[in-house]
Amino acid sequence: MSRFCVYLGSRDGRDPAFVEATRRLGRELASRGHGLVYGGARIGLMGELANAVLAGGGDVIGVMPDHLVEREQAHEELPTLIRVNNMHERKASMAAHADAFIALPGGIGTLEELFEAWTWQYLGLHDKPIGVLDTAGFYSPLLSFLDSTVEHGFLNARTRTCLIDAEEPAALLDALEARLAETAT
Repeated sequence: MSRFCVYLGSRDGRDPAFVEATRRLGRELASRGHGLVYGGARIGLMGELANAVLAGGGDVIGVMPDHLVEREQAHEELPTLIRVNNMHERKASMAAHADAFIALPGGIGTLEELFEAWTWQYLGLHDKPIGVLDTAGFYSPLLSFLDSTVEHGFLNARTRTCLIDAEEPAALLDALEARLAETAT
């Protein structure tokens, strides 16, 4: 069993496709025997993902800073909720418990977490695969921009290919599982 750290929004977004794809990812994780590590919230896409993994019998670890727990954001039905002091500790704990990373639609926090994990990979601090679920073209502009950074010489092509993208949860998990198998050998 691998554990996937998923970064995603604490809101649902405007397109119902975001919620549906999030639920499908949760069901896929659980049916494949994978665990979930995420930010620990009960709201938005975060809550939808955790609920889908739990409904499928999967293991879920939530990691949340005390100030958000105190604002009643925490998902109280998680098997494991790790409380930390701040956002820095949250990201470090999530990364330490993960074998791979996935970003779903979300806001600035999601993007910051994605780029930090990818930067850590680039710097050799981990060799865990990273992917984005491009639901309804959400990440298409970002992926095009990243391709442009390669064209302009600010990002090498090898680093760009380390960020896996797919439009469907099953396809993304297939690609990430293949990378996990490569790094295990």
